[in-house]
Amino acid sequence: MGDRARVILVEHDRFPGFCRIVWNDHAAELTDLDDGDQAWLMRLVARVERVVREVMTPDKVNLAAFGNMVPHLHWHIIPRYRWDTHFPEAIWAAPQRAADAAHAARVAELASRLPALRTALSALATDS
Repeated sequence: MGDRARVILVEHDRFPGFCRIVWNDHAAELTDLDDGDQAWLMRLVARVERVVREVMTPDKVNLAAFGNMVPHLHWHIIPRYRWDTHFPEAIWAAPQRAADAAHAARVAELASRLPALRTALSALATDS
């Protein structure tokens, strides 16, 4: 990723595996980048999504690029599970169900995969 972007494994206790890709230079929108940088960034988003899918085995992956509060180009890659508290809504929406003991056990199991995810994401940096 180097000087163009960085991948961050977000410390989110309810949604383990949540990643963020942040464009290093200031840009508010994808179209602020030239065609080559746009293509490179979207390939990186796809590569991070693939790693998240392989390690975290979600039912679905949400991709988002809001930047409403912080107008700086960044992507969210969020593994989602049919059992998570917010599914099928966005993680920023109201919860759809309460977390119970079974939910806590599932989240703990996913959290145990984070070292493997961190290693796989680090490997992307060497492949860029």
